[in-house]
Parts: sequence; C-alpha cells; structure tokens
Amino acid sequence: MRQDDGVTDPDAVPPDPASMRKHYRAEGLSETDLAATPLEQFARWFGQAATEGGLFEPNAMIVSTADAEGRPSSRTVLLKHFDERGFVFYTNYDSRKGRELTVNPYVSLLFPWHPMARQVIVTGVARRTGRDETAAYFRTRPHGSQLGAWASGQSSVLADRADLDAAYAELAARYPEGEQVPVPPHWGGFRVAPRAVEFWQGRENRLHDRLRYAARPEGGWRVERLSP
Repeated sequence: MRQDDGVTDPDAVPPDPASMRKHYRAEGLSETDLAATPLEQFARWFGQAATEGGLFEPNAMIVSTADAEGRPSSRTVLLKHFDERGFVFYTNYDSRKGRELTVNPYVSLLFPWHPMARQVIVTGVARRTGRDETAAYFRTRPHGSQLGAWASGQSSVLADRADLDAAYAELAARYPEGEQVPVPPHWGGFRVAPRAVEFWQGRENRLHDRLRYAARPEGGWRVERLSP
C-alpha cells in the first residue's frame, strides 16, 4: 500500500502468513470457572464479548453444513436467539445451507471472538423453527430487510446486480414503508440443539485451554479438557 494515494501497489510483496504471531494471555479457563450448563457459560462469555470485547458483531458465527455426500460449506450468519433449547438463526430455506440442512441436519457453529482470544464451537442438530416463531421474528426486522427476504433467491445464480435491484424496487412499490410485508414461505429459522459445546481460550506458548461440554445419553453434561 503506497502512503501517498492509498492505491494498492500490484508489485508489493504480500505479508508472510507464517510470520504473523500474536501472544495470548497468561490467565486461562479452568473447570472451576465453568457454569453448570453450556448455555449458561455461553451467556456469560457472550455478554463479555458484547460489552468488553470490542467486536463489531459479537453475534456473528460461522455456520458449517454438509450435503448428503458429506461435502462441506461454510458461511457467516448472525445469531438471533439462544436459550437452553439451542441457538437460532434465520435464512432462506432454499439457500445452500437450507438445502443441506434439510438432507443432513448435523451442523457446526463457530463464534470467532479473536480480540478476546476466544472461540466457542457448537456441534449439534438443526431443526426448523415453527412458523409462529418465524413470523414473530420477521416482524421485528427492518422494512428493507423484510423486502430483501423476498427479493433474493439466496445462493441461486444471478445474471446481473440490476436484476436484484429491480426485484427489490418492485417489492418496495408493492409494499411501501408502513405496510405489512407477508412472511416468505421459503424463509425461516433453524434452531441448533447442541450436543457438544467447546470453550476455547488462547494461552501463552499455544498451550490453549479447551473445555468441552458433551451431552450425556441419560441427560445432563460432562466436561472434558482437550489438548490444545
């Protein structure tokens, strides 16, 4: 990057990823620090990420799915609700992740809270939320986002940006601000019921703390420490 005009120099040598290192904190995470359930522990860390972490979107998470043949895909979405039943996000059911979750409901969620040297990794099973729950959330979305849920055929091939803009403009004319937008039948929520939740705390010398709650067959959770 040249300092005079901010234009990227095409001949500049890119930085070497192998030389990039951050030194993590000395204090870590012990078993005695943990809450009784993973959702309670997540609520604790999420609150800290939202208020102390300096994160742009602490509710951003990487959702990884796989198709019927086991071929994976990942993308970032926003967590919209969590409680003891699981973690909820919303999407177009005809999108790639929606189609993959229909045939293979096993999913991984990753919360990458890098400024705090923390990660939370959730593995579990995704199920669609009920239509009443979906509609209640849809009504809280900004008007433009409601129209966007109709305008975008998420994950489908788009010939031109102008086609997307035209579809949105047509919907905006049909449903002006203040008029109720119907909930798209192809749009709704997924709730991920966790089977394991790992809390990762970066430590010095790459000797990180990794504590995982694993669901017991008879109910409840056991805590396991994983090697870093």
